[in-house]
Amino acid sequence: MLNNKDKPGNYLEYLSLGGEIAAALAVPIFLGYWLDSYFGYSPWLLLVGCLVGIVNIFILIFKLNDRLN
Repeated sequence: MLNNKDKPGNYLEYLSLGGEIAAALAVPIFLGYWLDSYFGYSPWLLLVGCLVGIVNIFILIFKLNDRLN
């Protein structure tokens, strides 16, 4: 028998959380890289994208903490 923690839905929840974290970091970085190549401000908008991505990850962690508690 499957325990409550072994249900496939739990694995999908963790997989979606990993996808959210990856997207929260990757999208601003790629957007900053693209804007750098478009405007020629290299590397400043890429660095801004990195900072925005890191802030997004912290926001996701705080939301996850509130949801689990």
